[in-house]
Order: sequence, then structure tokens, then C-alpha cells
Amino acid sequence: MAWKLKKTVVLVGMMGAGKTAVGKALSAKLGVPFLDSDAEIVAAANMEIAEIFARDGEAFFRDKESQVIERLLGDEPCVLSTGGGAFLAERNRDAISAQGVAVCLQADLQLLWNRVKHKDTRPLLRTANPYATLSEIYAARAPIYALADLKVPVEPSYSIEMTCDKVVGALLTRQDVLECET
Repeated sequence: MAWKLKKTVVLVGMMGAGKTAVGKALSAKLGVPFLDSDAEIVAAANMEIAEIFARDGEAFFRDKESQVIERLLGDEPCVLSTGGGAFLAERNRDAISAQGVAVCLQADLQLLWNRVKHKDTRPLLRTANPYATLSEIYAARAPIYALADLKVPVEPSYSIEMTCDKVVGALLTRQDVLECET
């Protein structure tokens, strides 16, 4: 099956929702590049995101993140995974809406916690009570993630491939984004 991707698919959602894993599977399925805005920032800064947060602060990081997202949206259509906070900025939502399509991977709090609790690469969870912090972030961000063009549920029983197929199904509802070429 051949696919024609007309706009960049921007995966948004909470840390642990599967944006990177599903994004890589989706790019392989559609035959387009996979890019990760966090990885692009790390490469450009030559330091890890946690180091950028510590040295320059979150506001500096968010500005760089917006610049990277805008640059990547201007390239060939691809699958772009973004950091969990990227979609919170109106500047980013406007850019994504103008040049791509936002797909929110929606996972419940327990699934997210099961996926992130053993990782120390999440600067926002370096608190005395990371579960409470994750819960607060989840509650604050859910209404903003709900603004995404398309929403795809993520379930604990879904494999990466199953979630990828759900994203393809959602994208096929948008003729301006994805077509199946026979």
C-alpha cells in the first residue's frame, strides 16, 4: 500500500504517551522521515534537555523548541514527535495548525505513570513526589491537548503497531493530510 502524506503529522501529548515510539512506527509505515523536536534541540545545543533546563531555564528551552518546530514544519511532510510541553504554547499550536496536523496520543494517568516512573530523563518529574507532579501536569495539560486536530486513544493493551494503525485511521479522515494511493 502506498501513502501520500500532504502535511507534517505532529504528535502531541503527555510524556510517556508514546509519541516517539509511535512516531517512528508511523514514519516507517508511511515512508516519510521521522523527526523528534527534542532530539533536534539536543543536537543543536550539544547538551541534554535536563542540562538546558538547569543552565538556561524552561523559558529559554521553550523559545528554542518553538524555533525548531517552526523550522521543521517548513520542510518536507514528515512525522514529528514533540516534547510534552510543546503544544502548550499558542505559538506552536498556531504553527502546527497552519502547516501540519496535530495528533494527540491520549493515555490515562496510570499508563503514563507506569511508563515514566523508572526513568530519570524527565526534568519536570525531579520532585519529592513525582506521581503527584505528573498528576498535576496531566490535569493542567489535558484541556490544551484536547485542542489537537485529531485524538487517538492509547490503551495499555495496545502494541506500538496497533496505536500506529489507530493514528493512520484518524489521519485518513482528513483528505488534506493523508491519502492511500492504489
